[in-house]
Amino acid sequence: MKYVNADILPDELLREVQKYMNGVMVYIPKPEGLRKGWGANSGGRAYIQQRNIEIRRMFAEGATVEQLTEQFFLSCDSIRKIVYTKVK
Repeated sequence: MKYVNADILPDELLREVQKYMNGVMVYIPKPEGLRKGWGANSGGRAYIQQRNIEIRRMFAEGATVEQLTEQFFLSCDSIRKIVYTKVK
């Protein structure tokens, strides 16, 4: 998040904002359509999706929940959620 001074706002808008608050920092979120989802920038979401595909494949080929737990360092409950949840 980048800090920007309020003097970039038109005078009329700045005076209107000052009616409600002054001398504080205000966070202005991006419009709904411009927000990126979790992991979109870092690639974390794609990594987890690929990992889960691999877990499902290995489970379908006969790997046990316990084996997958040890290989992927996840709890048994996490592995079960991955393999038993229907994929859209």
